[in-house]
Amino acid sequence: MRMPWRSLLLLTLLLGPLVSVAHEVRPAYLNLREVQPGEFAVLWKTPMRGELRLALAPELSGRVARLTPIATIETGGAAVQTWRLRAEEPLRGQSLRIQGLAATLTDVLARIEFADGTAWLGRLTPQAPAATIPAKQSGWSVGREYLKLGVEHILLGVDHLLFVLALLLITSGTWRLVKTVTAFTLAHSITLALAALGLVHVPQAPVEAVIALSIVFVAAEILRAREGHPGIAVRAPWIVAFAFGLLHGFGFAGALSEIGLPEGHIPHALLFFNLGVELGQLLFIAAVVSFIAIIRRARFRFPRWAEFVPPYAIGSVATFWVIQRIAAF
Repeated sequence: MRMPWRSLLLLTLLLGPLVSVAHEVRPAYLNLREVQPGEFAVLWKTPMRGELRLALAPELSGRVARLTPIATIETGGAAVQTWRLRAEEPLRGQSLRIQGLAATLTDVLARIEFADGTAWLGRLTPQAPAATIPAKQSGWSVGREYLKLGVEHILLGVDHLLFVLALLLITSGTWRLVKTVTAFTLAHSITLALAALGLVHVPQAPVEAVIALSIVFVAAEILRAREGHPGIAVRAPWIVAFAFGLLHGFGFAGALSEIGLPEGHIPHALLFFNLGVELGQLLFIAAVVSFIAIIRRARFRFPRWAEFVPPYAIGSVATFWVIQRIAAF
């Protein structure tokens, strides 16, 4: 049945403090690429808070020599540092530690590409700031890391969640909801795969702006329905979910491109990242439905005008994102 607007009003208010930070939470990223035996090109990307870079530094347990000075540029709310180093001892079997990580809330995705075509992907957290570089990495271990990344991306991508919330608000009936969610899943899975594999190239900035515009559209459709003029989003929400899901898939691909796909494990990484996105989406839907069940039992009473608050709140935030993202072109 249609999601009660009273419950979604409370949920919108709870999400309010989060919506202004869509896609602002990013992990740090370390990439070491072997350009010749024992010599590695290093890329170290760390989030910034204003003009301050997080005080994090990668450290290997074996002896290394820095061959070039560290070059630093600031881009997209992060500091990107590059340099070259020579490993005096083989990296396989060494321990990689991120100094200062335990005192933060940031994760680090580390990737080491060897000259023989193999690669290692590891995830370091404040609870586990060090990891041992194995002799060989299995496809399952790669899949596990990308599954976690997919879950985190959807749960921290507030614009995607706000779109799903708007779909929940406008969709009535369990079967219609299943069709709508399935259509959204199918659509963004298609474009995520095409973009991640390099078969389709779409500029990321316009995609992010149109994603925000898709939320504005659904919010407007909710208001039209409240006023007694239901549009296509009410009559066939699965069509809207599929159409805009294609755009959201390009958004997911943009996040995945920042991480990259490990050579030799591309199918595993892509599959598990997408599964992680779906899992995170289902967790969010389950949380919304559970929240609604709790509110129903509590029997909160709201004034009649309050039914317009959720779509206006969703639409206002999304409109702000549209302007913000267009201004960033």
